[in-house]
Amino acid sequence: GEKLNTVYWAQGNYLPDALSAANHLLRDFRSGEVHAIAPQLLDLLAVLRGRLETAAPFSVISGYRSPATNAMLRGENEHSGVASKSLHMLGKAIDIRVAGRPLAGLRDIALAAQAGGVGYYLSSDFVHVDVGRIRRW
Repeated sequence: GEKLNTVYWAQGNYLPDALSAANHLLRDFRSGEVHAIAPQLLDLLAVLRGRLETAAPFSVISGYRSPATNAMLRGENEHSGVASKSLHMLGKAIDIRVAGRPLAGLRDIALAAQAGGVGYYLSSDFVHVDVGRIRRW
């Protein structure tokens, strides 16, 4: 139920207070651990926001994940899709959806951005985007 609507970049600089607010919002919701979110990930979200042409907010399924949370999620199901070296643990990945927008459309827009990895999880109703190397699954 938390929301954040902020300007995180102005006059050629990232704004520390806004980055801190994003770090808090995208914390590991299981442990409460806060970690720095890569500003490039926020930049990618801004690009996606512009290309989606909607005022609907991103629904965040998972932002930062602590190593303990990542191990727990990976351990629940060997074939869960949770990577042992997930970029979520570095604050470089996020799982999202947007109300009123088809998941495949969000995936296609993310792929067209060519900004990192894009995972399509139709059955779980989210798209993973990250600022790692360009790849898709």
